[in-house]
Parts: sequence; structure tokens; C-alpha cells
Amino acid sequence: MTDRELISAAVKAAGFAYAPYSKFSVGAAVECSDGTVYTGCNVENAALGATICAERVAVTKAISEGKRAFRRIAVYADSADYCVPCGACRQVLSEFSPNIEVLCVRSDGRYVSYNLKNLLPQAFNKNFL
Repeated sequence: MTDRELISAAVKAAGFAYAPYSKFSVGAAVECSDGTVYTGCNVENAALGATICAERVAVTKAISEGKRAFRRIAVYADSADYCVPCGACRQVLSEFSPNIEVLCVRSDGRYVSYNLKNLLPQAFNKNFL
């Protein structure tokens, strides 16, 4: 799968977002190590702590199907800025794939690519337990 195909899946997922409070719809598409792709969108809640980000939706869908290793994730929002995962999402991604490639996409289709270790240096992990 190309970067553009993965990004297209994230853009489509953003269309399903439930974001009545922030009006900031986000879509994510995570590519597993076996090439399968799972998508997710943000789902807000009036009790803000119950809100879940698109990245975590995509990852938890994959995990619920038995996947545990990821190659790349594309994160998209209709924004002039690149859509970068929040800290909680970075930590969840790090739990399973600390070297995952993160494609951060803005509304004009331009994107930047990061290795998660650059976005979350010194991540808390199982070695600390």
C-alpha cells in the first residue's frame, strides 16, 4: 500500500467522525505488519474524558482482531496544520510498535512523516515495570 492509499483511507474515516463539540473531525488508518489496514475516527462525548481519538480507535480495532504489530499510521484532519497524534495516542502506538512511521496529513493533502521515537522520545514502556 502506498502512502497516498493509506492517507485516502484516513481521509475517508474522518468523514465518520462524531465531533459535535470540537467540530474537529479526525481520521486514522493503521497498516499492520501483515499489510491489513484498520481505520478509525474520533468519537467525542459530553464527558470529555470518554472521548477517544481516531488513532486509538484504529489501533484498538486492529488489536481486537488479533493484530499487535504496526508499520505505519496516517492521521488526517481538515486543517491547515499537520494532524499530529496527541500524547495519549503516541503512548498507545508505542506500546505495540515503538518504531511505527506516522504520516501527519493536512487538508491540502500534504503530509510529513515521522518515526514515533522522534515524536515520543524516552517513552514509558514495559521495561520500566
